[in-house]
Amino acid sequence: QVQLVESGGGLVQAGGSLRLSCVASGLTSGRTFSSYVLGWFRQAPGKEREFVAGISGGGGSTDYADSVKGRFTISRDNAKNAVYLQMNSLKTEDTAVYYCAADRRTYAISSMSYEYDYWGQGTQVTVPS
Repeated sequence: QVQLVESGGGLVQAGGSLRLSCVASGLTSGRTFSSYVLGWFRQAPGKEREFVAGISGGGGSTDYADSVKGRFTISRDNAKNAVYLQMNSLKTEDTAVYYCAADRRTYAISSMSYEYDYWGQGTQVTVPS
């Protein structure tokens, strides 16, 4: 069973930056970390979970929600079983719990949460008004 653990959340003023990290463990033999598409999602209070960014197994392809394009950057280090989300120019509307997720079944980046099989516990990002 793949386990994902996020870190790096916190409180930051508008316009500031944060870098989220997510490390995977429990990978089954024959299945390397690079075979998983990874995504970051977020969920604000009273709202549905939404796609933020995704990255292909090799890291060559990325996708972003329109709301974060140009501000957030997703990357991965397969040697460390880690995925990152660099968040710059943060806004109050970025306040949410951020989750990393892994897709073991497909090789294309999906923005749909049901495509992802494994989820972390989430890390809170707060940008006060």
